[in-house]
Amino acid sequence: MRSDRDQLPSREDLIRPHNQQIPAKSNAGRGASFYSRPVLNVYDLWVLGLSNQLAWKCPTRSVLLPFYEEHMGAQHLDVGVGTGFYLEHSRLAGSEITLLDLNENCLRKAAGRVRKSKPEILVRDVTSSTFEQPPKRFDSIALFYVLHCLPGPMESKQIVIENLKRCLARDGVLYGATILGGVARHNAFARFLLRTYNEIGCFSNWADDIDGLRKILGREFGDVYIRQQNSVALFAAKR
Repeated sequence: MRSDRDQLPSREDLIRPHNQQIPAKSNAGRGASFYSRPVLNVYDLWVLGLSNQLAWKCPTRSVLLPFYEEHMGAQHLDVGVGTGFYLEHSRLAGSEITLLDLNENCLRKAAGRVRKSKPEILVRDVTSSTFEQPPKRFDSIALFYVLHCLPGPMESKQIVIENLKRCLARDGVLYGATILGGVARHNAFARFLLRTYNEIGCFSNWADDIDGLRKILGREFGDVYIRQQNSVALFAAKR
């Protein structure tokens, strides 16, 4: 697996079969390894469509996408890129895009969707204590649906906030969304998914709550905004 900065893959590289290599000892490795090519092929429909609408009650197009666009800056870093849906459907004019993920399947999928923007690609583990910072600083860093996938309690996810803060420009914003745990008022479908995903290990958020999120953000940032949209917490943080 590439461990350094890469240019946008060619069209042939984007479609060439590729075996992902997620480091077994990585804190984020287990969650990242679920995102195989078949999973990514149904991700938009299942996660961003049905689950967000029916389970988490936080619609993608009317809530999450506008929030994503609202905070997007000229130098933008997308962490945990998924399929690249938000980038493809956002107003990209004038923004320089960098994609950061541990899973190369996700990077390839997202890069293909926004190839006209010529995104820079970084294969990184944002949970690592030896996280390698990009050489430039960003006006905005998006962290959508990443925290609830990382193993351990909310307190253990502090390292992610610390690492990403160092990547921000002076007036930059770290923002995103995360699915809350069992303490939130979920409907029956959401509780079923929450229980199932935590059991199989693609989620680790059963104890995640607003207070825990506010605590890890507040340690690093002086200006923290959080709002709850049913099962999901949307957040934005500045120095």
